[in-house]
Amino acid sequence: MDLERTSEAIARRFDSTMQARERALPASRAAIRSCANAIRAIHRGELDLAHRLMDEARASIDAGLDAVRDHPEIRFAGYLQDAQKEFAEAKITEAVVSGATHAPTPEELAVEDAPYLNGMAEAIGEARRHTLDLLRHGRIADGEAVLSAMDDMYAVLVTMDYPDAITGNLRRSTDVARSLIEKTRGDLSVARVSQDLHDALERHTRQIGGPS
Repeated sequence: MDLERTSEAIARRFDSTMQARERALPASRAAIRSCANAIRAIHRGELDLAHRLMDEARASIDAGLDAVRDHPEIRFAGYLQDAQKEFAEAKITEAVVSGATHAPTPEELAVEDAPYLNGMAEAIGEARRHTLDLLRHGRIADGEAVLSAMDDMYAVLVTMDYPDAITGNLRRSTDVARSLIEKTRGDLSVARVSQDLHDALERHTRQIGGPS
């Protein structure tokens, strides 16, 4: 039985797939790294740097997708989806931190639906971090606005009642997001009560110290 040609053909196809994988993996890692740095820059208010880093991430994702365009067996292996998720997280985090009324859509970000939704769930964690920063500066009303955005995102996530194989394990991310939202709501409630008490004490002090 002569299988030499068959084995050579299979080996050539595997070699081509391996080459595509070896191009896509570094691109995915580069995109994830750029997005993580972009999120840090967003929290520091360094938006020009954040935009540069997100542009770099987009370019890396595109390069990775181009590498596997003819290789569907690795196109959906997960690592490029992870990069898309991090990209969506960075873009949505920027929208929340900047107080934008419009969150970018999957179409605008050119990412798949499951990575987009998981990125949104991760952005809720970044929104909590931003809220805590606001509370440290006494900006309770701004923190409440961020909580409202977190609630809006959760309202989207909780409606996605589909199997994990379709959503990329979104259910777990949604559960974590719900916990973070409730913790944030509690932090804001405590801060609001503390602020009201502080204001009441100040008014009382002014009344006592005022003219008789």
